[in-house]
Amino acid sequence: MAESRARDASQRRWYAFRNRLGKRCRGFCAGISIFLAGIIFWGGFNMALEVTNTEEFCISCHEMRDNVYPDYAKTAHYKNRTGVRATCPDCHVPRPWVPKVVRKITASNELLHKLIGTVDTKEKFEAHRLALAQSVWREMAATDSRECRNCHSFMYMDLDKQEPSVQKSHNAGIARESGKTCIDCHKGIAHVLPKGP
Repeated sequence: MAESRARDASQRRWYAFRNRLGKRCRGFCAGISIFLAGIIFWGGFNMALEVTNTEEFCISCHEMRDNVYPDYAKTAHYKNRTGVRATCPDCHVPRPWVPKVVRKITASNELLHKLIGTVDTKEKFEAHRLALAQSVWREMAATDSRECRNCHSFMYMDLDKQEPSVQKSHNAGIARESGKTCIDCHKGIAHVLPKGP
């Protein structure tokens, strides 16, 4: 009888130990699983950001390929003597992470209009071109032409090699005092200016 009680007590201790160990292992395994899932999610999220930040992705829909890409292909941003090139995301997607994510979220509106066919023909696109351009101009003005300044900087401009009128406009002091930003003077640089006021 005493031997039976000792065996039962030993088994209870073993079961208690096994349960505590099992809970710790389950907790550890759950923690590792959540950590790995987080890494996979974060990697996938960043990969999606990078894939959607390519010129190929931008012109994969016919609206962009047929309407604005031909304009861009005729500009110095596409092909020039130095070979320095700005692609769609260089001008239309911010580099800092938070503004980039915000821009990607607002791009869902563009997907909606793709689905409902707002600009699915050349005629519809031209009818909306001014409003689309004004929207981009507003965004660029609101960020002080941040995406232009990724490549163009007043600090590194050789003003002596510019036309006198351009020198005056590009003088950093004048630009800041006037409250103007790149897009105020440089509309139509990469795309045809829309018809309208």
